[in-house]
Amino acid sequence: MITAIRMRDIRSLDLNLLKTFVALLDEGSVTRAADRLGLTQPAVSGMLGRLRDSFDDPLFVRTRRGILPTTRANALAGPIRQILSEVEALLQPSVFDPATAELTVSLAATDYALHAVVMPFLPRLRAAAPGIRVSVQPVQNDDVHARFERGEVDLALVTPETAPPDLHARHLFDENYVCALRHDHPDASGRSIDIDRFCALDHALVSYAGQRFRGATDDALAAVGRQRRVVLSVTGFLVLAEVLKTTDLVAVVPSRLVRHDAGLKMLRPPVEIPGFSKIAVWHDRTHRDPGHRWLRSLLFETMGGETGTGPAR
Repeated sequence: MITAIRMRDIRSLDLNLLKTFVALLDEGSVTRAADRLGLTQPAVSGMLGRLRDSFDDPLFVRTRRGILPTTRANALAGPIRQILSEVEALLQPSVFDPATAELTVSLAATDYALHAVVMPFLPRLRAAAPGIRVSVQPVQNDDVHARFERGEVDLALVTPETAPPDLHARHLFDENYVCALRHDHPDASGRSIDIDRFCALDHALVSYAGQRFRGATDDALAAVGRQRRVVLSVTGFLVLAEVLKTTDLVAVVPSRLVRHDAGLKMLRPPVEIPGFSKIAVWHDRTHRDPGHRWLRSLLFETMGGETGTGPAR
């Protein structure tokens, strides 16, 4: 539309000049146009002079009853009104309707976060916004910020310790550890297990590197002068749950991983094992986007999240 205006120098024109042009056109008077715009008459006269220079045309001629548009002004009227209308539309906040929205969201999560966060979230998302697609990717803490900036990830589920400081963040929940074993395990009869029996059993643990046989439980045991025997190290929590159901192995795992699994029993560990927090983080790139804001709100509501924080500065 703007090419139809054929201005000599677009740098000399701003939206206020176009608004002044429309006011002059509608009011047919410099005085009434000034009143409508909340400006003085000399200010409007000066803006009319700039309009004439920009369009190389008088635009309005004086008569005894006010001003009349020239042929050039009448030709410009439609395109200029359209430009102002389109700019006004750009400045209006976007309206997001989840029921009809089509959006793809990339979410980075560990297999634990997939089970504890994504699985309870997806049914609610599907019910409210069936057109939203979710791409779940593995968390890579070493380059999560770069992946956000490249647009490869929109939301990541991480721990506060691994979150880059300049991302937006919201606390989702605090997690604690339990001792898990199959429901018919010989040691599954009580609510807890004493430290001697705990150390005598064969253990499994999760190590994302797939090479370690030591974790937070071993540090807690060492603090009281004890140790356990770890005979299996796996790279994911979800496979660990299946291993526990088919063996006499026990494992210390996050409670959300097993609390709804009828095939597993949870016991209190015999030593205090520090838990962890799970947070959601996102980049400023999507912070104000209506669709992403709605999706994050639904996620926080699903998880009962606490008040969030903005990016560290």
